[in-house]
Amino acid sequence: MSVKKITAKELHKRLQARENVMILDVRANEKYNEFHIEDTHVESRNIPKTEIFQLEENKDKQLTLPKDREVIVTCTTGNSAAKCANILDQKNYQVTLLEGGVTAWKDFLKSLED
Repeated sequence: MSVKKITAKELHKRLQARENVMILDVRANEKYNEFHIEDTHVESRNIPKTEIFQLEENKDKQLTLPKDREVIVTCTTGNSAAKCANILDQKNYQVTLLEGGVTAWKDFLKSLED
């Protein structure tokens, strides 16, 4: 199965429509604590990519993520998130990749200010 993708603009539209969204940020804890995608309707989780990579090696390892709801995966630029999204997809999580990651999100927010 291929992982779905969403742009920063599409994510913003969903938040404006008050959709409840779960975002999984796979960056290191320090980067997550510095900045992450926040909104009233966002449930934001931080699970570093190294933990997700362990899912491939340890078949019994489980994450505390819902399998019955879409999880939007992000990182700084989208590369690590893409790898993580593929692993989670193979484990039957409903994942969508935020194209361009947090960088694209910040750029989109800046474009709204101009």
